[in-house]
Amino acid sequence: MAQEPIMDKSKQYLLGMYEKSLPADLSWQDKLEQCRNAGFDWLEISIDETEEKLKRLDWNKEERRKLKELTILNDVPLLTMCLSGHRRYPLGASDPQMQQKSLQILEKAIDLAVDLGIRIIQLAGYDVYYQTSTETTRRNFVQNLNTAVQMAARKGVVLGFETMETPFMDTVEKAMEYVRLINSPYLGVYPDLGNLTNASLLYQTEVKADLEKGKGHIWAVHLKETRPGIYREVPFGTGHTEYVQNLWQLKRLGIRMFTGEFWYTPQFPDYPQVCREACSFLRSRLDTVFYD
Repeated sequence: MAQEPIMDKSKQYLLGMYEKSLPADLSWQDKLEQCRNAGFDWLEISIDETEEKLKRLDWNKEERRKLKELTILNDVPLLTMCLSGHRRYPLGASDPQMQQKSLQILEKAIDLAVDLGIRIIQLAGYDVYYQTSTETTRRNFVQNLNTAVQMAARKGVVLGFETMETPFMDTVEKAMEYVRLINSPYLGVYPDLGNLTNASLLYQTEVKADLEKGKGHIWAVHLKETRPGIYREVPFGTGHTEYVQNLWQLKRLGIRMFTGEFWYTPQFPDYPQVCREACSFLRSRLDTVFYD
């Protein structure tokens, strides 16, 4: 009887790197090299609310081709996109022109994803960010979300909600309300483990139980460190995010893609070392769950 092949360690899970972990002024070649050298498997491209990042949506075919070629040459794909530009141009905006802009952003993001080989677009879980959330903004959000999901379905790209730091969508349970409402295989959840940890304190719940509510609809997970009430720029190992316990739950739910979310700051000029340490920290937790 032929012996079954032993699955390589590197294929048990993949660990991506958030683009903002690197200095913004690095070239794409340098970013891909730093990602690979730090030990990550792919780079998550950022399309945030700044004009600099939003202009990426208007790259011409040649610019897209060159970046795609670089990812192949460096063996560092762009598998996911963090689309946070909707903070500035939200799907639930009261202004119809703002709503139209939000849909244009999403349509362009989907086209860019297709050209670059991106499989998952992470959506910020806000109806609005700089406005007050109302019944009207929530209704607008649902209406435009339905249109957005149809756009994604036509191109075969999946959308996943990030669980955020505001009450509108700070848990998987809340995200799943909209996933079930739209009821499409192209809409799911791409939660943030750090944000869920803070939400669990707020609501006196367990992160594991909340993750369970997304069973069958979680595409990937952001691994981020947080402290009570603090959502950004907390070094790994200095906060309260529980990795191993929740990674066991995520493994049982079939999740195999994880992204390390952390930020480059000028206070840490030796960013290559910071990136290597972040990768080592996360892989030690992931390896405990997937191999030990």
